[in-house]
Amino acid sequence: MKKILLLASMATASVLFTACATAASTVTGFIYNGSSYPVAVGSATGSKEGRATCTSILGWVAYGDCTINAAANNGGINQVKSVDTQVKSILGIYATSTTIVRGN
Repeated sequence: MKKILLLASMATASVLFTACATAASTVTGFIYNGSSYPVAVGSATGSKEGRATCTSILGWVAYGDCTINAAANNGGINQVKSVDTQVKSILGIYATSTTIVRGN
């Protein structure tokens, strides 16, 4: 009986906590996600780079400004050439999403 209760509890926890604190990504990794992917590509990469990061904890608290505009301002970029996103998530507990903008 204890084994059945333990298995039922584990199954319930897996369903409830899957995708908690994951940033928007095309790839899912429950234990660890460290992926990067393009958002928009222009004619060429620029000489400057700007980054903006958002953070999520347990999917309950999220903060930060990871917009393209914030990343461009952080890098002193006036003309955006390309935009990438880098996602990191650990056990669905802590996640970050970083927007990377390149341009001039």
